[in-house]
Amino acid sequence: MASSYSTDLKLELMATGENAGTWGDNTNNNLNLIQQAIAGYEAIALTDGGTVTLEMTDKTISNARNMVIKFTGTLTTASTVTIPDSIEKFYIFDCSAVVAPTNLTIKTASGTGFTVDAAKIYAAYSDGTNLNEVSLDTLGGSIGTAQISDNSITAAKISNNAVTTDKILASNVTTNKLAASAVTANNIANSTITQAKLATDSVGPDQLISTGVTAGAYTTANITVDADGRISAASSGAGGDGGYIFVDGTTDTTDETYTANPAATGVLVYAIGGGGGGGDSTFGPRQSGGTGGFGIYKAPISAPYSQPFIVGSGGNGAVQGSSNAQSGQGSRFGPSPTPLLSANGGSAGNGPGPGPASSGSASPSTYDLSLSVAQAPGSRSYRRVSTFIYQSGQGGGASPMSAPPGRSGVVAIYELIP
Repeated sequence: MASSYSTDLKLELMATGENAGTWGDNTNNNLNLIQQAIAGYEAIALTDGGTVTLEMTDKTISNARNMVIKFTGTLTTASTVTIPDSIEKFYIFDCSAVVAPTNLTIKTASGTGFTVDAAKIYAAYSDGTNLNEVSLDTLGGSIGTAQISDNSITAAKISNNAVTTDKILASNVTTNKLAASAVTANNIANSTITQAKLATDSVGPDQLISTGVTAGAYTTANITVDADGRISAASSGAGGDGGYIFVDGTTDTTDETYTANPAATGVLVYAIGGGGGGGDSTFGPRQSGGTGGFGIYKAPISAPYSQPFIVGSGGNGAVQGSSNAQSGQGSRFGPSPTPLLSANGGSAGNGPGPGPASSGSASPSTYDLSLSVAQAPGSRSYRRVSTFIYQSGQGGGASPMSAPPGRSGVVAIYELIP
C-alpha cells in the first residue's frame, strides 16, 4: 500500500511495511516539515498590484508551511497574498517592512481573509476555508494600565460619552482645554458672574439695558438717577445767570474789540464813564468832579459775534487858582454813534458850591439780571462784581492845594457758556 499525505502539513503517512530501508530518511523529512510549521521563518517579496500565492507541497519544504512569514515591498494599489485552501494552520505575518500596507489583503485562495491596517505584525489562523485575524479586540482577558502607552489612547479610540464627569478631576479642566465658544450662557450660573470676573472695559454699550433716555446733549439738565446709579430720565432745564464768566475788560482808554467764544450763548457788559476832574477856585468853595455814569447790557448772542468798545478817560483837574476842570469821557460797548451800551462821563468840578459836580448818566442804566449786582460805583455789592471795577469812574477831589483828575471808566464783559 502506497504512502499518503496529511491534510494540513502534507507530511508523508507511510503504510505498514512500506519504504523498507528509507523509512528513517522519510521520517527525518517529516520532522523537518514539522519544524518548519512550528518555527519556520521566510521573507517573501510582494507584487505591487498582483497576487503572491503561497504553496504547500506534499513532503517538501514549502513557503506556506512556515510559522512566520515576513512581507516586504512597496504597494501603490490593491495587492493580495493567498494561502492554500483546505489546510488548518496558525500564522504570524510580519508586515512591518511593507510601505503602504493598507493596500494588502491576506486570504485563502478561495475564501476570505483580512486587510492590513498598519505596518505591524499580525496573527491569524486558517480554519480550512477562511483566514481569520487574531486581533486585540477579539482576545479575552483584560489589559492593565502598565501595558498601555501614554500616547496610545487617542480621541479616535474613545467612543462618544465614554468619559463621564466622575472620571475628570476638577483641576484638569483648564482654560487651554476649552475650545472657543465652548462655554455658553446656559452653562454659567448667574451668581458666578461677579465684578471681580469682569475685565476693565469689558462691558460695552451693547451689553447695557436701555433706560429709555434719548442720547444727546442737555443744557442745564434735569436728571433722574435710579438705585443702580443709571440715568433713567433727562431733560434740558433753564439756567440762571450764574453761568456767566468774566472774559474781557479794561480801564485802558484805547479802542478795542471783543470777540465772543463760539460756544457762548449770552453776553453781559458793565460800563462806567470816566469821572470828572476836580475843581479849584480862588473865589469860592471848591467842587469835586462828578462820578461817571454806570450801565448794564445783557443779551443773547450766537457765533460769530464781536463788538467794538472803548473806556472813557477821566477829566483833568483844574489848574490851581482857575476853574477850567474837564468832564470825564463816556464809555461805550458797540459801534458809534448808536452803541448797545453807553455810560457818560461825570461833569467837571467847576463852579461854586460845597458839593461834587453832577454824575454822568448811562443807557441802559439798569437791567433785571436775577443777580445781586451793584447799581452804583462804591456800593458794597458793586465791589463784589470785580475788584478792578471798584472806584473806576470816580470824580477828582477838590483841594486848596491841587485839583486831581477823575478816574478813568471801565468796561467789563462776561459770557454765558452752557
